[in-house]
Amino acid sequence: MVRKKLGANSSIGLKPRVMTKTALQREAQQADMARQEFLIMRASVKATEVVIPFVFYDGTNLPGGRCRIKKGEQIWLFLDKARKVGAELGVGGDKSRREWARVSVDDLMLVRGEVILPHHYEIYHFLFNKVTGFHGPLFDYSAQPTKATPAAEDSNAEADAVPYDPLNPARKTGSMPSAVPEAELEGFGDDPALTKVVDRRWYEKNKHIFPASGWAEYAPDKDLSKVQRKDTQGNAFFFS
Repeated sequence: MVRKKLGANSSIGLKPRVMTKTALQREAQQADMARQEFLIMRASVKATEVVIPFVFYDGTNLPGGRCRIKKGEQIWLFLDKARKVGAELGVGGDKSRREWARVSVDDLMLVRGEVILPHHYEIYHFLFNKVTGFHGPLFDYSAQPTKATPAAEDSNAEADAVPYDPLNPARKTGSMPSAVPEAELEGFGDDPALTKVVDRRWYEKNKHIFPASGWAEYAPDKDLSKVQRKDTQGNAFFFS
């Protein structure tokens, strides 16, 4: 007698787990608590300062300086601080050099590595999304709380962020100077040449010439680590 092997009846689905009203409320509360904890953590990280060494670039690296900035602040604010640093240091004092302090923020661009970063992005965006350039992370800073992160009770949610002082956009009204020494902040020891402040008008005239010809503007839908880089004649760079 041949016995038939019985298989699973695919017509019988899994019975859904019955959730009581109390269980649903508990899950909703837990989800809300997790969301609130994340928002507090994110606001705290965004309030953390880093130091970004930089150079001015017009075909050659001109000594710049260091800018102290929060992870939650936007690229345009870094550029505004950088040009003021240039004014304080006298960069461009020589008539053969561009007077960087007189260049408006709109006419400046930030090139990190070989990637042009749009003005409106926060530094935190690149950290949280682990954005990479052609040769690795654009910013090698932590997206988690660090020893330089303000205490959670001192960090407000994003909706309660302190407004900018319109007379001095590089300074927030009501903000207090950080007690953390600059040398202890992330980024202090970075190579200044990694971060270039460039006059956009110079770039438009020279974007067909190396190294500007190898720069690419950041786009959230493009993975630059997988891009085959080519020059203006379509030849692949040997270091791609």
